[in-house]
Amino acid sequence: MSKSPKRYTITAALPYTNGPIHIGHLAGVYVPADIYSRYLRLKGRDVAFVCGSDEHGVAIPMKAKKEGISPRELIDKYHGIIAKSFEDFGISFDNYSRTSAEIHHETASDFFKALYKEGDFIEETTEQLYDEQAGQFLADRFVTGTCPKCGNEEAYGDQCEKCGSSLNATDLINPKSTLSGAIPSLKETKHWFLPLDRYEPFLREWILESHKHDWKPNVYGQCKSWIDEGLKPRAVTRDLDWGIPVPVEGADGKVLYVWFDAPIGYISATKEWAAREGKNWETYWKDEDTKLVHFIGKDNIVFHCIIFPAMLKAHGSFILPDNVPANEFLNLEGQKLSTSKNWAVWLHEYLEEFPDMQDVLRYTLTVNAPETKDNDFTWKDFQARNNNELVAIFGNFINRVLVLSQKYYDGVVPAPTTLTETDKEVLATLDSFPETLTDSLERYRFREACQELMNMARSGNKYLADEAPWTVIKEDEERVKTIMYVALQVAAGLAVLSEPFLPFTATALRRMLNFEDRDAENNLWISTNSIQELLPPGHQLGSPELLFRKIEDKEIQQQIDKLEATRKQNENKETALIPQKDTIQFEDFSQLDLRVGTILEAEKMPKTKKLLVLKVDTGLDVRTIVSGIAESFDAADIIGKQVTVLVNLAPRKLRGVESQGMILMTENSEGKLVFVSPAKAGVGNGTTIN
Repeated sequence: MSKSPKRYTITAALPYTNGPIHIGHLAGVYVPADIYSRYLRLKGRDVAFVCGSDEHGVAIPMKAKKEGISPRELIDKYHGIIAKSFEDFGISFDNYSRTSAEIHHETASDFFKALYKEGDFIEETTEQLYDEQAGQFLADRFVTGTCPKCGNEEAYGDQCEKCGSSLNATDLINPKSTLSGAIPSLKETKHWFLPLDRYEPFLREWILESHKHDWKPNVYGQCKSWIDEGLKPRAVTRDLDWGIPVPVEGADGKVLYVWFDAPIGYISATKEWAAREGKNWETYWKDEDTKLVHFIGKDNIVFHCIIFPAMLKAHGSFILPDNVPANEFLNLEGQKLSTSKNWAVWLHEYLEEFPDMQDVLRYTLTVNAPETKDNDFTWKDFQARNNNELVAIFGNFINRVLVLSQKYYDGVVPAPTTLTETDKEVLATLDSFPETLTDSLERYRFREACQELMNMARSGNKYLADEAPWTVIKEDEERVKTIMYVALQVAAGLAVLSEPFLPFTATALRRMLNFEDRDAENNLWISTNSIQELLPPGHQLGSPELLFRKIEDKEIQQQIDKLEATRKQNENKETALIPQKDTIQFEDFSQLDLRVGTILEAEKMPKTKKLLVLKVDTGLDVRTIVSGIAESFDAADIIGKQVTVLVNLAPRKLRGVESQGMILMTENSEGKLVFVSPAKAGVGNGTTIN
């Protein structure tokens, strides 16, 4: 690729339509991809920023079955939620497509046929893991077991996320199906394989030599580990009935493997966009003057850096990615994000609970981005970033500048008089910010760039506080004109340079400064180097408004409580159950005489911690039952409680008191006793339970 590309193709990992978008997806992929695309557009570059819903794979029909709907209903449901969430959050895709679209089916099928025609696949019958209970072969991600390399007991069938080793499902020790929990068996099946080993020399040269210094260490390191282990053929087809049918004879009941089909979704999404915009899609994928960049999370590195490039190389007519700036993982309140456990901050819920505060989340996720290591999102940090930085620094500076401009000059930019050394220093610093941010953004250091943006606001805030125009106005009105002029130029610079990071804020600020009609064609990113071109003297400003609001403690506590409820719910699900006892016959059960009873009296047995002496009306009689529940209940609280009683249990003396039966109890997730009770069932004492 040339050093000065004529155009950019930016891709963001296709989200899987088995659930909504959460903050881990945003921090790892979509916010950095959007920042980069917006930055390029501000510089007047030709950009195609594409993405789409990934709607194939075995998880889709399984999730649909769980929800009691068809696979089509499932993907339509989540595609709608995801697409709207991205739109409302301001992710500026040029096209958001989906892999169920006809254009994608055609593109993926044609891609497969092109490689098939050239003999790039190996056709082979192998033994693969089969789930007898689910009645299907298991995709790699639906097998877990012990990694043979490091002993991690939760390795997937394609990769161990702990040590990064490349695996086949059959390599796992003690494999288990994630669909049914069953131990899978081996069964013969025919598939087509991409011989990655054939492309190992190319990948070694292209990645390990050519990208040794410009790819992120975490990406380069994982690629090196895979290549050094020795690459093996990878199946590109699967035994499923949901997906893109394999377009060759003898492939009935087989579909393209989702990791073969999904990255081709970038190409089909570009085709769809180009047709709509009257452009030639091929220049964005086949022209050496195009820069291709994939934004992904670290769990997708191998597919975007090794498998997809090998596919593109095999095809022969496509360019290769210039960079794959994958991020690490974002945790939530110290725990790994989990869709299945609902341990997440869901984007669509955030947008409802914090309306018009998209930029607060964008900012927090960017300054805390997991660029080089896993990072943690906490609601307290979210609140602090908003209140201490966005409100107290950025928002405070803008509000004071605009309010004072309205108060002193009726919202007209004043003409400066004599510039002091301090004034010149502030303007010189402002001149340097576009280059500073550009340097960080071109190296995919979005966290660093966002911090520099806040430093720009911080310098403006400090300048205004130090110069104190509200005090100087009493003695030197001419000096205040210069102070306000300089401060307004900083505000204008923020309005332009904040757009990639805080697009909603930038739009509001440009409206307040009354130059929102100036767009990327004016090359505003560069024009910040010419201060007077932004807000010249005599320019009429708009009306001031607050950019950010303070977030109160109670709002944060609500979110923390919400997560705590999820944590307890997960603990309940994970509570170890006592294994089933030996099988009994119906005759054994029928000997138990279970009756509804009511506790009439209850008192603590002297000199014991656990025992209560109860008088229970069983309908047959009133009898004494001694029960070991004193540590869980106060005697007075259970009088009148309707309970289940085993009435034909042989009497037994406890501490000299004869107990004539047993009260049925269970334990909740916290280990507290709970009555097995027929309460509110409308049954009377003595009613049998059978």
